[in-house]
Amino acid sequence: MTTGEFGPALRRWRDRVAPVDAGLPGGGHRRAAGLRREELALLAGISVDYVTRLEQGRAANPSAQVVEALARALRLSAAERAHLYLLAGLAPPGPLTVPTHITASVQRLLDRLTGTPVAVFDASWTLLLANPPYAALMGDPSGRRGNERNGVWRNLLGPGGRVRHTEQERPRFQSALVADLREAAARYPADQRLRGLVAELRAKSERFAELWDSGAVDRHEAARKTIDHPQVGPLTLDCDTLTVAGSDLRIMVYTAEPGTPDADRLALVVTLGTQNLGTENLGTQDLSTENLSTQNLSTENLSTENRGTQSLGTRNVDV
Repeated sequence: MTTGEFGPALRRWRDRVAPVDAGLPGGGHRRAAGLRREELALLAGISVDYVTRLEQGRAANPSAQVVEALARALRLSAAERAHLYLLAGLAPPGPLTVPTHITASVQRLLDRLTGTPVAVFDASWTLLLANPPYAALMGDPSGRRGNERNGVWRNLLGPGGRVRHTEQERPRFQSALVADLREAAARYPADQRLRGLVAELRAKSERFAELWDSGAVDRHEAARKTIDHPQVGPLTLDCDTLTVAGSDLRIMVYTAEPGTPDADRLALVVTLGTQNLGTENLGTQDLSTENLSTQNLSTENLSTENRGTQSLGTRNVDV
């Protein structure tokens, strides 16, 4: 049950965040310097009505996912985030659960890479944040719910994605993903969501169960990847994964060597994303909540999985 201080705290922190600091356009006539309710709702991936009811004390029991999304959108410090959980009547995530807090340094990095496809994953390969260039390159992720946001789940149970893997590459790729997930499960034994993910994968994917039970030790590492884009065709990019010390987050960045055809194609993808996805009005999107109905990133071309460009012997995947 939320305390009577949850709404006032939400309003104070909303008034503190400048739109430009959240990746939103500034300027224009504003009655207050901080975020509007509509902007907070957009950044957190919840409805404006829900934000209003939370601030006015007319909505009780926000989920941990909603509280986490609000903390991220408001750019709260670790102490402020923990306090928001307590005001919501929830226990702050402990050291034995998968960290999902986006630190200020990670947020600053994302703010500086506005023209580069960037996504942030947690230790279980669940997508937390994706900027508009990433959505344009890899397909809009904002409509995914629950385990659909998890890279291991999507590759073993879901529809896959736009990254091309050959028949020879796929077994090693899957083995590394599962081994990575096993390590995360060992580090965070109290994380109920992670345990539920593993249980579903074991029950529904024979391949996952085989790899999980084998106990193989491996690690998923980024490399050069070929991405089948439905509008610009295939492009091969360098994919680097940066691990954030102390938070166990993974920042995935896609780049191309300057002056190459792939660099030109990537620039075109980013431009198309700006035109089609309206990125001039959107900051980095929070993908951690179950209610993402206020986000409007999808287009008829980018919201579907590309099947036509796959050649014989390849399958497209995520991550």
